[in-house]
Formats: sequence, C-alpha cells, structure tokens
Amino acid sequence: MPKRRAVTQISRLARRAGGTAAANRMVPEETPVAFSFAGTTHAVMMASPADFEDFALGFSLTEDIIASPDEIEAIEVEDHGAGIDIQIRLKDQANTRFETRRRRLAGPVGCGLCGIESIEEAMRSVNPVGASQLTLQADDIVRSVKLLSKLQPLHAETGAVHAAGFYLPGKGIVMAREDVGRHNALDKLAGALAKAGIDGRSGAVVVTSRVSVEMVQKTAAIGAAFIIAVSAPTALAIRTADDSGMTLVALVRGDDFDIFTHPDRVVSGVAKHVA
Repeated sequence: MPKRRAVTQISRLARRAGGTAAANRMVPEETPVAFSFAGTTHAVMMASPADFEDFALGFSLTEDIIASPDEIEAIEVEDHGAGIDIQIRLKDQANTRFETRRRRLAGPVGCGLCGIESIEEAMRSVNPVGASQLTLQADDIVRSVKLLSKLQPLHAETGAVHAAGFYLPGKGIVMAREDVGRHNALDKLAGALAKAGIDGRSGAVVVTSRVSVEMVQKTAAIGAAFIIAVSAPTALAIRTADDSGMTLVALVRGDDFDIFTHPDRVVSGVAKHVA
C-alpha cells in the first residue's frame, strides 16, 4: 500500500499586527479509516493516515473486542483512495464473542462514544487497576510531559495533532503515537505497546489532551494505573478513574500539576533523570 502523507503544505492569508500577507503553512491530513470484522464495517473514524496496524490492534483491545493480540488471526490494510479499510480477522472464539455484541459506530475525529446504541455500552465496566504497586515521583510527572513534547514531529510541523505516550520510570517515554484524534492516538499507543510486548501495568499513559471518560476507559484497558494529561479532566472521567483505582493527574504546566484521584501513588522526592 502506498504511504499517505501525514501533512500537507497549504497557502493562506496571514493577518498580523503589521498587515496581511500570503504565507505557507503545514496542516495535518485526516482520512476515513474503517475497521471491518468478519467482512462487515464496525467503526469508521477520522484519523491521521499512519500507524494503521497499531490503530487496528489498539482499537480492538481498548474497545474490548479482543482480550489479547493472540485473538487476531490477521490484519489487512487496504487503501481505497477515498479512505482506508482495515480488515481484521478474529480467531473463532473471539469472533463468536464479537458477534454477540456487534454494533455500528461512525463519528468525527476520534469520537470515542459516537454511535453506541445504549447507555450500558457507553458506560461499560472499566478494568480495575487499583492493585498496581507503581508509584511516581513528582519529578516523573513533570518530566513525562516534557519528554513527550519532544516526540511529536507532526505537532511540531502543524500545531494541530494530539499525542499519547507511555512513560517508564527511569527510562522515559518508551513509545509514542500521534493523531488528529486524541482517542486515536491512545488506541495507536495501545496497539504499539501490545506489539512490542510492553506490559501496560509497568508505566503511565501520558496525553496532550483533556481527559474524557473514554480516555480513562482506554487507559484501564491498557492496564495502566496512571493517566497524566496536559489539559483538564471531565467530572465523569474523575469518577471513573476513582472507581477503577486509577491515579489521574492533569493540568501539568511546568512544574505544577493537579492530582484528582488516588494521590498516594505520587510520592515525594526527585526521580532519576532520563534523557
């Protein structure tokens, strides 16, 4: 499949204090990405045209379609010009389980709950992570956000892309993915972690966006007991994180941050610096 461009240069009129002038700017591409199971489209997302296999695997995991990567027989990515069709073939037991809860979902940029047909599906149970013994220093939290900011080439070009990264104490951000949709970036991260065999319980999810309930649900599906965010959480995200035993840290700005749930995992002291 030919590689699609993730960014495009466009011309625009830039109005500034000194006047108006024509100028060029890099903007992110987005394309429809359809996930098909057993030959039937299950979800259509608007996403950045990259990391398709990570996206398919991560979406399948965080939406509870599969319990492990071993339940996928094959992933085939097809470019149809107007969009990307990802055919995901499940093994027998997983396919049978999926058929019992089939639903259709179609939404705008990474709309994690669009198209869900019932309140029960939207508020599905969240994996408990309260047994985690992982703790982070305050310095870990500050550095995780700073390190992630260095791993966002698309955002550096466009200023219009979200990122999700995975932070391991003493090692830094070991995996990161970008996308125009915050849910998509987290799904791509989940898939990349699973492919690399990195245990989600070993570190923290770090995101450049706000924290909605879907972000908490997906973080719990990864197995992480920490979600660290640049922007604010919603009230439902806070309640859901609290119920699942997750530590939710948000509004990380410079050396300042707010801990909304399970603050006992954030301990005093200075973490070992990583590059």
